[in-house]
Amino acid sequence: MISLRSHAISLAAVFLALAVGVVLGSGLLSDTVLSGLRKDKADLHEQINTLTDDKNALNEKLSAAGEFDSMMAPRILRDTLGGKSVVIFRTPDAADDDVDAVTRLATQSGATVTGAISLTPQFVDANSSEKLLSVVNSPILPAGRQLSTKSVDQGSQAGDLLGIALLSGKDPAVVDDQRDTVLAALRETGFISYDAQHIGAANTAVIITGGDLGDDAGNRGSTVARFAAGLAPHGAGTVLAGRDGSATGTAAVAVARSDAALSSAVTTVDDVNAESGRITSVLALADLVRGGKPGQFGIGRGASSVTVPQ
Repeated sequence: MISLRSHAISLAAVFLALAVGVVLGSGLLSDTVLSGLRKDKADLHEQINTLTDDKNALNEKLSAAGEFDSMMAPRILRDTLGGKSVVIFRTPDAADDDVDAVTRLATQSGATVTGAISLTPQFVDANSSEKLLSVVNSPILPAGRQLSTKSVDQGSQAGDLLGIALLSGKDPAVVDDQRDTVLAALRETGFISYDAQHIGAANTAVIITGGDLGDDAGNRGSTVARFAAGLAPHGAGTVLAGRDGSATGTAAVAVARSDAALSSAVTTVDDVNAESGRITSVLALADLVRGGKPGQFGIGRGASSVTVPQ
């Protein structure tokens, strides 16, 4: 008969063997897992390095393409707007670089830039619509002119008024005093700003805006798009140019492209942050001056081609 002591020793030996097995097994498993993790980490580092190299190579190509466009711009644009004039508008979210570049290229095309006008945040704020409409419909309208009654929203009405005051096309330019009165009224009430002491009449207009808008943007994009359409009938051509993202959501270019009435009145460009888009903005003006129809250019949603077909 097995004694109690022998039984206890046997059980202890079994538990000891189990413990040793667990310890040894855990060590082997741990080594295997760690080895696998080290390999995965090395593979990920290699993938990251490859992607970084690819990104850097693409950035170098984009930079080279932009530099090429900049160098070719004077040849491409030479005399395309010779003898014409341009007034430039910018929205609150427009980038300084875009405004400066389009101004430079318009000048290289032979055009005279008659002035730059900033639309203030209040201009595109829906809460200020009644105030803006009251200014637009005050006794500042140039003599012999009449505001359109087709659209009575703040963007359309303000665009109509500034088109009458600033642009010449089928109708001759208004006299300087009447133009100055309109501009002064809108500046004094906080809707526009400008630095020049005098802004002359122009044949064409460019509105430079930003990119995509957030969920809290309200109708800012719509106001800008309708402002551009309000300007358009009064000059030889109007271009609305936005940055990457401006053709999405409720941004101005997207709104203009999604509305048949707006897209048939205004040319849009959705990549004005790139040199190619800036060149396209000027080429689009020249095409409109020659009698071309409004088009949708760029790389975003709704664009019909990258640039103006020749």
